[in-house]
Formats: sequence, C-alpha cells, structure tokens
Amino acid sequence: MFVDTAKVLVQAGKGGDGAVSFRHEIYVDKGGPDGGVGGKGGDVVFEATENLNTLLDFRYKPELKAKNGANGSKTNRAGRSGEDLLVKVPVGTVIKRDGVIIADLTHDGEQHIVAVGGDGGFGNAHFKSSVRQTPRIAELGEQGEIFEAELELKLLADVGLVGFPNAGKSTFLSVVSNATPEIADYAFTTLTPNLGVADIDESSLLIADIPGLIEGASVGKGLGDAFLRHVERTSVLLHLIDVYTNDVAAAYKTIRLELASYSPELLGRPEVVALTKIDGVDDDIVAMQMEALKEVIGDNPIFAVSSSAHKGVKEVLRELHAQVVKRAKETTEKLIEDEDDLPVIRLGDHHTALSWKVEKEGDVFRVTGHKIEKFTRRTDFNNFEGLNRLRDIMKKMGISHELRRQGAEGTSTIRIGDQEFSFIEQR
Repeated sequence: MFVDTAKVLVQAGKGGDGAVSFRHEIYVDKGGPDGGVGGKGGDVVFEATENLNTLLDFRYKPELKAKNGANGSKTNRAGRSGEDLLVKVPVGTVIKRDGVIIADLTHDGEQHIVAVGGDGGFGNAHFKSSVRQTPRIAELGEQGEIFEAELELKLLADVGLVGFPNAGKSTFLSVVSNATPEIADYAFTTLTPNLGVADIDESSLLIADIPGLIEGASVGKGLGDAFLRHVERTSVLLHLIDVYTNDVAAAYKTIRLELASYSPELLGRPEVVALTKIDGVDDDIVAMQMEALKEVIGDNPIFAVSSSAHKGVKEVLRELHAQVVKRAKETTEKLIEDEDDLPVIRLGDHHTALSWKVEKEGDVFRVTGHKIEKFTRRTDFNNFEGLNRLRDIMKKMGISHELRRQGAEGTSTIRIGDQEFSFIEQR
C-alpha cells in the first residue's frame, strides 16, 4: 500500500540527573564531593534509504522515542548516554515541525537529527570550589525535544508523466520500463504513483507515473492535489495527450493551469509533449492534432507515439534524456553561483545565547532567553541550594537588576519556561 503522508510523535531522550555524593573511604577524612554527571539523552535521527518507497509503517507506529540518559553516580561516574533512535524513511521524505521544513532527505544514506536529546545534569563534584567545598547541588537532566512531526514523501524522478486520466501514461511506463502499473480502458485506473527505470542508449531514466489530473485537481476535484507534490521533484515533464481528444489544445492548457495553480515554479520546468495512441489513427488526423498543439506549446518538443506498437518511443526517451542532462548542468551552475553570493554572518548580526528579556504579565514577571531557560530546566526546585544557584546566575546575568527596575520585590512571582518561583533576591 502506497502512503505518502504521515504524522508521528517524535521524542528525544531525557538527560540523566547529576548525583549528590561524597567520598567515604576508611582513613580518608572529608573526601569531598564525587557525584557524577548524568548521560545525554538519545537523539532521534532520520535516514533516507532506497529500500523503502512508502510511509505506511508510520501509520502503525505513531510514536518514535529515543532512550533516556542514565543518572550519574558516586565516585565521579558519569551516566551512560541514551541510545539514539535511527528511523529509516524513503528517499525524498520531507520532515516538518509546525509546518516548517526541518529536514529534506534526497540522497540514499543521508541522515538528519530531527529531535535532540537533553543534556545530562552536573553532579555535585562539578560545583566544588575553594569557597564551596561541600556542595549539595546537582542538576536535573534536561528533557529531550518532543513534537509532532509531519512526514511527506515526494518521489524523486528524472521524468514525471502528466496528463488527463486514461491519456496512456501507465501504458507508456510499462513499455519503456520494468514497472507493472495497472492498465485498463477507464479513467483513474492509476490511484497511486508508479516508478520505473527506462534504459536508453548507454543511459537510463527514472520515470514517475503521476495519477491522472483533471480540471480543478489543484483545489481538490477528482483525486485532488494529493499527488501533485510528486511532480515537484521531477527534472522534466512528459505531457501525454490522447490523440482522440476533441480539443487537444484546450486539454494541454487545462493541465498546465492545474500545475501552475499548485506551484507556479512548475511552469518553468522543461517539458516534452507527446500525442498518444496514434496506431489506429490516420496520418492526416495525427498531423492536424500536432498542428493544433504547436500553436499553444511554444518551443517545447512534440512527438506522436504509440506505446503498444513501440512507435516513436525511443525518440521521446532520447529527447527526455537530453533535457534531463541539460537541466542537471543548469542546476549545478546555479548552485555554484548561489555559493558565491552567500552572505557573511559577522559577530553581532544575531543575538547571542546570553541574551534575555523580562516582560511583566499581570502580577507575574516572565523571563525568556535560551541560556537562562536552559539553566532553569536543569534546576532541581526541591533543592534549596539549587534554587539559590539559579538566583545567583540571574544576578550575574543582570536579570535580577532588570526585575527590580520593573518593580519586582521579594515575593514577586518569576516565570521562566514552565517553572514559577519567588524572586527573594539574595543580596
């Protein structure tokens, strides 16, 4: 069963907690703190593979969880890091978070960390200093990233077959490749995209048969726009039109309009046009239909073919191969130009990790900022010394001064991330 969309809950592992421990050995007086750091939580890593061609498995496995890191322990022993979760997906899979693309896997073996595991918390050995020789502070492990990921498969092919239902796309693919799509003399025979490899001279082409489009497909009519996404990844379009169509020019313009409605960029994609099923039609009718098409297709190459009779098929494949090679060259040249135009990011272009902001929301003072939120997530609020350490960090970062400036007092409520606590500044 072909499935090209899925939603899964992705959860990276939690970091292990740091340990509070003191060295206790015979004949060793006041051995000092020896609590170890917790292990890092496992990441969720997606990897593209050519051995898969559907997202069906994710319909039955809606949760993907990496392992948690182990807690630290005495004698400065660090906790074991959580094992990463490796998730294999088909080549061409796009991963989105809140509608934003975070990974686009287009090559076999390509990997991307989709959810990062939480860092392990420091044990009390980390906090030992000349003025703090018996710290009873240990950090909690940080929670790993957790969110609902949207998976979308877009087939990667050299050539995409487009046209009205029953235009002969599946027959063409079955003749030029080893693919075995369902073929019948009625519309919408093809309900899912099919892939096939066509050999031509010393090369080959990967061809995708896209289910038939109709007028209004881009807004949900017929099979809707469910499969138009697969056209986006093709280098060249082969537009097939049934020679028996009453108005071939109107049929051509209808499909082009649907492609443009879905993505205007598709109008600039190289295109080859072919009249199909010509084996039972007089030559003068074929010529008439060709002339009608030439008035609307511009400079695009046009052919007349009969897939079942293997007539004109090789010529079409050779033209498609030439167009694919040309587009690949143009794409490479554009990438080189884009690299030369990359902006240089200098110090000060973006806020540093130490930046923060204080906003008053009613009677609550909300503090936001990457670094201070990270410290807060790792603070054990059941440990008085740990909470005072967080207040010390806020003082050193200048946050406490800003809180006082905005009217915060000893009993004022401070909110950082999901945690709330009293200001009670230590002076």
